[in-house]
Amino acid sequence: MKIQQLIVGMMDVCCYIVSCAKTGKAAVIDCGGDVDKVLAACQKEGLEVVYIISTHGHPDHVCGNEPLKQATGAQIVMHRADVEFFSTEEARSYFAQLGLPESPPADLLVEDGDLIRIGEETLTVIHTPGHTPGGICLYSAPDCFSGDTLFAGGVGRTDFPGGSMRELSQSISERLLTLPPETAVWPGHGYGGSKSTIGREARSNPYI
Repeated sequence: MKIQQLIVGMMDVCCYIVSCAKTGKAAVIDCGGDVDKVLAACQKEGLEVVYIISTHGHPDHVCGNEPLKQATGAQIVMHRADVEFFSTEEARSYFAQLGLPESPPADLLVEDGDLIRIGEETLTVIHTPGHTPGGICLYSAPDCFSGDTLFAGGVGRTDFPGGSMRELSQSISERLLTLPPETAVWPGHGYGGSKSTIGREARSNPYI
């Protein structure tokens, strides 16, 4: 699997273009803005974007979904619990304060353990609630796209509506730290660095 990391949007989201070298099919993970930059990177490599995957529904991670979908026709993918949560009036009114557009409705709802096939490559959905009810990580050995669940040297906030420190801690300890220690961690923001490993975070992350 080929991985391109781009820093996009007003909140410096780590957006990923993951692609199958054999077929040219690709998925964009967390398109948080700067859609022209994302499209240019895809076009340079001759990629066909078939999925737009959101690790969670916060506006800084989904605000590029609509223009990217219009440009590519790709399917938007999100966990069912976040689709439900971010359609509530509480969530919509709170996160509207950020002034960023919402995502269009998801085309594909996923659950824990689902497989997302990108050409001949596969991402496994790991449900990791805590930052949001439907937060997910995406695993394809030796890589894990951890969204805002786990950062390099940090973890996601839980003080927003829908957050839970208990659930986040459980998600990290039971779902992520059980992955092989050499697994690459590709976070949703580069607060402590743009890449880490599960082993490094297990040893030195002060929030774990």
